[in-house]
Amino acid sequence: MTYVVTENCIRCKYTDCVDVCPVDCFREGPNMLVIAPDECIDCGVCVPECPADAIFGEDDVPPDQRDFIILNAELARAPGWRPLVRTILPLPDADIWNGKPGKRELLGRNWTDNLPQPPTGKPMR
Repeated sequence: MTYVVTENCIRCKYTDCVDVCPVDCFREGPNMLVIAPDECIDCGVCVPECPADAIFGEDDVPPDQRDFIILNAELARAPGWRPLVRTILPLPDADIWNGKPGKRELLGRNWTDNLPQPPTGKPMR
């Protein structure tokens, strides 16, 4: 079993989980983190560190989030998704987005994506 970052990380990108990972298996995308499943050693130390409660063991991923198991694996190998080995600042509006449902369409897959506008119509950073 590996651990999986789910939808609530989108537009938050808190990195408290990164510092405690003993194998540096997190990858950073434009507005989300993922876990490289081939590198994760299933220790689970990242789970309680996530302020967004976005990390689950593969067997515990909520049914409506199961597609994130495959998404983590795909994005961990995607060009531009780089290893993250230290804590960085979260996205500027992370606290506003934390806990909001329906963020999948806001996922930036490429650093050059024209990310969709948030529901408020404010420009994304």
